[in-house]
Amino acid sequence: MGRRRPRTGDDWKLLAEACTALLERLPELVDEHLRELHEYEPAYARIVPYDTHWQEAHEAMRIGIEMISAPRDSPRRDLEHADEMGRRRAEQGMPLELVVHAYRHAGHLVWDALIEDASAFPPRMAALTQAATMVWSAVDAQADTASEAYRATELELRRRTDEQLQALLDALLQGQRSPEVTSRAAAGLDLPEHGRYAVVVLRYDRREVPEPFHRRVQGAGARFLWRMRADCEIGVVSLTEGTGLDALSELLEGRCPGPGGISPVVTGLSELGRARRLAELALRTCPPESQQIVRLDRRMAGALVVGQPELAGLLVADVLGGLLELDPADRAILLETLDVWLDCEGSAGRAAGRLYCHRNTVFNRLRRLEQLTSRSLSRPRDLTEMTLALDAFRLTTPPG
Repeated sequence: MGRRRPRTGDDWKLLAEACTALLERLPELVDEHLRELHEYEPAYARIVPYDTHWQEAHEAMRIGIEMISAPRDSPRRDLEHADEMGRRRAEQGMPLELVVHAYRHAGHLVWDALIEDASAFPPRMAALTQAATMVWSAVDAQADTASEAYRATELELRRRTDEQLQALLDALLQGQRSPEVTSRAAAGLDLPEHGRYAVVVLRYDRREVPEPFHRRVQGAGARFLWRMRADCEIGVVSLTEGTGLDALSELLEGRCPGPGGISPVVTGLSELGRARRLAELALRTCPPESQQIVRLDRRMAGALVVGQPELAGLLVADVLGGLLELDPADRAILLETLDVWLDCEGSAGRAAGRLYCHRNTVFNRLRRLEQLTSRSLSRPRDLTEMTLALDAFRLTTPPG
């Protein structure tokens, strides 16, 4: 209620008489209040059962009328009640504008009734006129209090809902496949239960990249839902028909610093756990210094290696054993030559251009590799072993 002017003697007595008389008419005022509210917006009746709404309106109007003539230092029961009602209406899902309208309408109804009852009593009318500012300040304060409580409750409800939806998304990413979880997630996240999805895992250092990646990623044909982790972000990507991994890779490149891994496309929310594991596997095929965002379907050989670390160690020892005994700088030159030669599809000339040396130097280094590994680069099986061994060495050997 607004600031009251000091009230003494007859003024206070006249206001108290007016309020007491109005309380006797309260049931009919409540009836009129609800009838006009329902005519204004039928949603009132759909949201709150009539009997419940009647009792709540009766209580609110009774407290409001009693506070008009209450002593200045009285507890603000009207605001306490408005706070409670604002929270309750938010939980019920009533739009805020309807909550405010109800308070304003009740205020007008009470004031009009007070004026009507006092019209035959000039002294009482004079007391009411002097109290007008106070009465309308009270109505404003009640509406404001209800609005503040409503907004606070709405934020809390939204936070709880977001937490519940994020928990459902986490459950799917952890591999839960129950029909209940997938159906609830589909409804809550507004996603198709059976659709085209990919998972992206991006690794980063928070000290170097304080801004989350997902703020930078938007694109037609792909909807992203992100989950933050201590050292990475996991993105669930809903792909429309016609949008594939090529478009997804292009969208991520340049917007998100790597390294990162992209899973193959899966069909359905129940497959997100498997997609996450495959995206993490793709990420593991990126060397520590890499800034690439790679697709698993283009890193199968590396994925086989990092997926079996024990076998990868045995492969390195068996194929590259002779190389491991060399001086690190010498070993690095030979392995770089093999890597570039493979990247140049076996062209010594192109590899020489990349390495800034003569093509004969490339041939000499490759022959030395063959001698140290006891393999021939011209035999497909040997070449496959050396390629896998090179991947295993690069991906499983600590830097330095």
